[in-house]
Amino acid sequence: MSDNSTLPKDALYGKQTALAVANFPISGQRFPTSLIHALAQVKKAAAKSNAQLGTLDPKVADAIVAAADKVISDSDQELQTQFPVDIYQTGSGTSTNMNMNEVLANIAGSQLGQDVHPNDQVNASQSTNDVFPTAIHIAAANSLENKLIPALSELFEALAIKAEELNRVVKAGRTHLMDATPVTLGQEFGGYAASISHAIERLSGQIEAVCEVALGGTAVGTGLNAPKGYPQTVIEKLAEITDLPIREANNHFEAQGTQDSLVELSGALKTLAVSLTKICNDLRWMSSGPTAGLGEISLPELQAGSSIMPGKVNPVIPEAVLQVCSRVVGNDATIAWAGASGNFELNVQMPIIGAALLESIELLSNACTLLAEKCVSGITANVEKAQQYALSSPAIVTALNPIIGYDKAAEIAKYAVANHSTIKQAALDLGFVARGELTEDQLDDALDPIMMC
Repeated sequence: MSDNSTLPKDALYGKQTALAVANFPISGQRFPTSLIHALAQVKKAAAKSNAQLGTLDPKVADAIVAAADKVISDSDQELQTQFPVDIYQTGSGTSTNMNMNEVLANIAGSQLGQDVHPNDQVNASQSTNDVFPTAIHIAAANSLENKLIPALSELFEALAIKAEELNRVVKAGRTHLMDATPVTLGQEFGGYAASISHAIERLSGQIEAVCEVALGGTAVGTGLNAPKGYPQTVIEKLAEITDLPIREANNHFEAQGTQDSLVELSGALKTLAVSLTKICNDLRWMSSGPTAGLGEISLPELQAGSSIMPGKVNPVIPEAVLQVCSRVVGNDATIAWAGASGNFELNVQMPIIGAALLESIELLSNACTLLAEKCVSGITANVEKAQQYALSSPAIVTALNPIIGYDKAAEIAKYAVANHSTIKQAALDLGFVARGELTEDQLDDALDPIMMC
């Protein structure tokens, strides 16, 4: 086993962290800042509670609180190097919890001029089993509230503005990738905006569920080694520190043995990824070309699209977002599988649940901002081409059904396709106006594409 002599000279952590670094050289991936800050917030709330309840000397508690604040306010991330443990580690997250305990103990001890014990004092009234999942829940709720939902709101606004701007641009509707009756680009973009609005509602609703935390249950949910009143006290202080609606778990055994609320949140993130996939693929289809594709809209030209084909421009932002969506769907599968790995009183894949979930939130937040600012806001309509597709589509014959019936309308449509003519010309050629089955005015009114929309 390693001892302190093996530690780097500038290390604020101790031997337990060094052992974990040596034991888990797996991915080189570290937990994001959001989780480290959340874990420090838990330690701060615990220190305050332990002082109030007489479990910890107030001077020591104050030093731990100050140390936690130093980690939380580490805006330039200088202290991030003090948390070197791989995300693939013991299934409870013990190594990262001990890493935090050791860092805070060393910072607090330096301030006090005396030793502060990482287990007996920093970790007082706690267990990794209630602390680590609580930190994940806090980091997830905070990231939802302050990153993803604002990013989605920006994307919704960009789509809604574009829907209003393009509200009277007629284009061919498509079902099964085949011609259908006309719609407007505004209607399509309004549909995209509605998808994002629903995502905001779903994810906003997840915050309350995620804010029910396991803290106070200690090792197995019984609260062993925590003083009377500790769960309620620490939850109250944690809510104040995080400014989140944190509340104590209704059942500590469920809160530590399962992570169903995180699995549910991941499902909502996957649903958002599915919505974004549909939107981005539509944008790619509509902007395809410029000569051999649909070319109904133009996306902002951001960079050269090919290292060999001069002048080629690709839909780079939608493609980047689509890759994010693929990752999020994969992360959801990981989280679901890991969420099923609870045995008796503990889920033992907490680190990968936390890492995958926070990665999904971070990726989606950044991707939605880019999609709004670098793509949607700069989209322009190719009005003439879009209208040409709408007018030349045989599907507009559907508007004649109430006048001449389905079978005769189908006859006109087939004639128009076979003879490369418009629906109006096909109806005239087939003698529907000459026979008096409909008038030319009826024909014009029925085939007005904006009225069909």
